[in-house]
Amino acid sequence: MTDAGEPRKFFPPWVKRRAIEAAGWLLIVAGVAALVLPGPGLLCLVGGLALLSLRYAWAKRLLRPVRARAFLLASKGVQTWPRIISSMLGGLVLVGIGIVWGVGSPAPGWWPVEARWWLLGGWGTGITLIASGGFTWGMIVYSFRRFRGHPMATPGNAPLASAAKPLATVPPR
Repeated sequence: MTDAGEPRKFFPPWVKRRAIEAAGWLLIVAGVAALVLPGPGLLCLVGGLALLSLRYAWAKRLLRPVRARAFLLASKGVQTWPRIISSMLGGLVLVGIGIVWGVGSPAPGWWPVEARWWLLGGWGTGITLIASGGFTWGMIVYSFRRFRGHPMATPGNAPLASAAKPLATVPPR
């Protein structure tokens, strides 16, 4: 505490702003990559836009439709048992691939390049895949508890959000 009774600030405000901005952009890049790679792409985009929206109006405008799309897809993903089971199996497959990747296996005969290029990354990549599978299960449980039996409605599931057509509210837990 300072003499005036205010808490002492460890970092100047500009450091905090730059750190938030860097984290936001990092999440945006990771989210875009995870849209085509295994991982929580929309979740990373929402997180990155949420951080950047603290500073930029354009990020705040983009946050609403991306967040709405993420919640809509999460809601749709837990409305039927086949979707839930297939998602859980997808997470199990990620964990299995991660274990195989970490343990390693000899390069198959059809592999066209040197054997040292087979399954690059070892346990680093394997643990990332296992964590992605665990994260998948966690998101399914979260979505199940929050949205099961309460699907999010959008007008015809068309444009997700605009000033003229606000989104339906998310049901309470």
